Amino acid sequence: MTNNDILKKLRVALKLRDEDIIQILKLAEFDVSKSELSALFRAEDHPNYKECGDQILRYFLNGLIVYMRGPAGEERKPIQEKEISTREKPKLIIKKQIRKK
Repeated sequence: MTNNDILKKLRVALKLRDEDIIQILKLAEFDVSKSELSALFRAEDHPNYKECGDQILRYFLNGLIVYMRGPAGEERKPIQEKEISTREKPKLIIKKQIRKK
């Protein structure tokens, strides 16, 4: 299993979007653009595929700890809870079906 596979599986398991992953990497003081990130999730035979190195995965995992638990030394409130409250939540629209007799 490659680092790219691990990153993909964590992304799906934690339901992370590109913006979330960029934020997680910033928490570990590693800047990455959206296009560089999408290159990590491409198929291996794609021309713009980029191999995820150990350093990127390490920064992601360190940032994920801060994202899930909060910064060390403070009251450990997860950053994701703070961010989710400010993020606009999707609204569910339920339409009633009218049955004709």
